[in-house]
Amino acid sequence: MLAELAIVPSAPLLVPRLSGPDAVEATDVRTAALLACRSLGEAADRWIVLGVDGPTRRLSAYGSEVPVSASPAADDLAAPLPMLLACWMRGESAPAATLEPMMSASDTSPEDAAAAGRALAAALAADPSPVGVLVVADGATALTPSAPGGGDRDSAHRLQKTIDDAIGAGDVAALARLDPAACDAEGVGGRVPLQVLAGLVDSGAVAGRPRVDVRYAGAPFGVGYTVATVRPAGIDR
Repeated sequence: MLAELAIVPSAPLLVPRLSGPDAVEATDVRTAALLACRSLGEAADRWIVLGVDGPTRRLSAYGSEVPVSASPAADDLAAPLPMLLACWMRGESAPAATLEPMMSASDTSPEDAAAAGRALAAALAADPSPVGVLVVADGATALTPSAPGGGDRDSAHRLQKTIDDAIGAGDVAALARLDPAACDAEGVGGRVPLQVLAGLVDSGAVAGRPRVDVRYAGAPFGVGYTVATVRPAGIDR
């Protein structure tokens, strides 16, 4: 049973020991992400983590020794970055939770992403216990003059607004329509997990129109970071 969904960035700067004490711009998005994960932990002790696959590393590869684990009793994990960040947030906000990765290739088509979401919905429907879904996804990378995606582009702002508006409105059809080429051009690394999410919600796993609480939407380092909690209709916490 799907209990709750959360959307957080796939950004190492969320981890204070990786971003450093001078990265004060990260404070608000970090706080929002940890609150979203705390809420997810209150809803379910088991989470499925949606993210983009990548090299298997430990967080130490990003600049500092930060052990993370996928469950209370597990050892330091080596995994793709979205899973590492999910595990760090688990440890900070919901230490009793156990996480399971569902990573997808970055070039997964919208149709295949939707199919993966539908398959996840079927698995959740067959499980009577509450399960949370954590979507780890970044947006456009060209939202300020010093952004890593090559400066400040109007096209990146338009695409980021499309993503933020779709998340805020619970408009999964708009997420499903995200164009892979446009997302690649603007550095939207989170397209695939957002489209898996769209397939999951559109399949009926979330009864009625979902209730969305956007906790953060901004670009402190020129990259679009969005944090949101999504609850099935009728669930109030």
